[in-house]
Amino acid sequence: MGENLLDRVAGSPPLGGRITVARLLGSESLPLADLYERAGRVARWLRGRGIGPGDRIGILAANCLEWVVLDLAALRLKVETAGFEPGKFEPTAELTERYGITLLFTDRADAPGTVPMEEVRAVSEGGRPDTADGSAPLPPVTWGPRDVTTIKFTSGSTGEPKGLGATAGSINSSLAAVQEIFAHKPDDDLFVFLPLSLLQQRYWVYSALLHGHDVTISTYEAAFAALRRVRPTVVMGVPALYETAKRQIEARLARAKDGTGPAEAARAVFGDRIRYLWTGSAPANPDTLRFFTEEAGLPLYEGYGLNETCIVAKNHPGASREGSVGRVLPGKQVLIGDDGLVRVRSEYPVNTHYAYARPGDSERVFEPDGTVRTGDLGRIDEDGFLYILGRADDVIVLDNGKKVVVRPIEERMKADPAIAECVLFCPAQTELVAVVSPGSVPADRDAIAARLARTNAELSADERISRVVVADPPFSIDNGLLTSQYKPKRRQILAAHHTAVHDSTEGIHAP
Repeated sequence: MGENLLDRVAGSPPLGGRITVARLLGSESLPLADLYERAGRVARWLRGRGIGPGDRIGILAANCLEWVVLDLAALRLKVETAGFEPGKFEPTAELTERYGITLLFTDRADAPGTVPMEEVRAVSEGGRPDTADGSAPLPPVTWGPRDVTTIKFTSGSTGEPKGLGATAGSINSSLAAVQEIFAHKPDDDLFVFLPLSLLQQRYWVYSALLHGHDVTISTYEAAFAALRRVRPTVVMGVPALYETAKRQIEARLARAKDGTGPAEAARAVFGDRIRYLWTGSAPANPDTLRFFTEEAGLPLYEGYGLNETCIVAKNHPGASREGSVGRVLPGKQVLIGDDGLVRVRSEYPVNTHYAYARPGDSERVFEPDGTVRTGDLGRIDEDGFLYILGRADDVIVLDNGKKVVVRPIEERMKADPAIAECVLFCPAQTELVAVVSPGSVPADRDAIAARLARTNAELSADERISRVVVADPPFSIDNGLLTSQYKPKRRQILAAHHTAVHDSTEGIHAP
């Protein structure tokens, strides 16, 4: 493979750049060189506590500077990390035993047997010289392509999260491919807000250390307040963020009396330095993509990837096609069978099996060479752009034998700002029923009914939605109906609205 980028992250001090942690009420910022020094102190401290190659530490905390420092310290010791998302996992002895955790770090004050993040901060700042193993140099480490750097967990949309060991080779390959197409430079500032327990969010920290640009870490709750303060050049987001931003921009336009246009209103939300916007992890609304790219002047590029594959395809400057998720990246090969199912083969696979899963899960997803059966339906056009048409298990078979792919129908419904999410079900295999999460509270039922009528007018008889159940309260992470990447959890949504979905008298009926 090419240059070992993770070895550079672990072993070479950065040449420039800053890291900022942006909260609702303020920000904390320091040079990446200082971040590197703090990670070194924590690495020596961990080594003094007997942590070394082959060990695994766990981190269960909200996004914070100490999260980043611990992750980098582990890289410098060739120690695995396991990132646990708060709310999905609890800091217990059972957790540490199940996942082979030597030390578990958490921001929970009431968690016995764990190491508090405050202690990590004290060590990183040099306030605990008695435990930091002095200034002894750290031994050099080499991450081989098949070495596992971290255990990452699936979003859990279909049950208990599966644990997957991510290899250094897959991370190196993704970092190199993304830098090749986006060319992040020292004057860039990459803004990320999803949990750092999701490995991809840490990629942008590694990128900053490699290329000397800035990186800002925030949270979803603080994202919009932080954007205006930080003024990033790149936002690493998910469709839900851009749907919310679009509503904010449209509200500003409705209030404006001075001829303000979409571009000016968008800069008021995102700042005035945006070079491009990144979206992935869930299908983006085509109208939202067009709004940002064409009306607001902020290019919004959609991509495709899974936990099991890393990033596979990405639209980018000079190679972007509406409706696609982009061209396949170097090091990846997309194979589409006669049944339309997408399989992904990687030069450097994430892995060839799950580290933690139910019996049979690995065999259903991974082929022996690491090729991943994605479960998605897709096609590739004559210019090499990949289109994802939906999930194979989201194909509904009606009692007349007609097969209906639900994703395009759901996307049509979501084109209206009154609908944030739409999930289709088929009770008794005779009619399509939509459960929608409203875009505002209280729900605009008239707008939802109008969208239902417009959508049905564009569909064949078998594809039409008979009625819509409006979720109250809307889908959220807190009520268990959205994953941490803001994807709808179909099984849980059906369970929560089972009675209404199966009762033909419930909901907004199609005219």
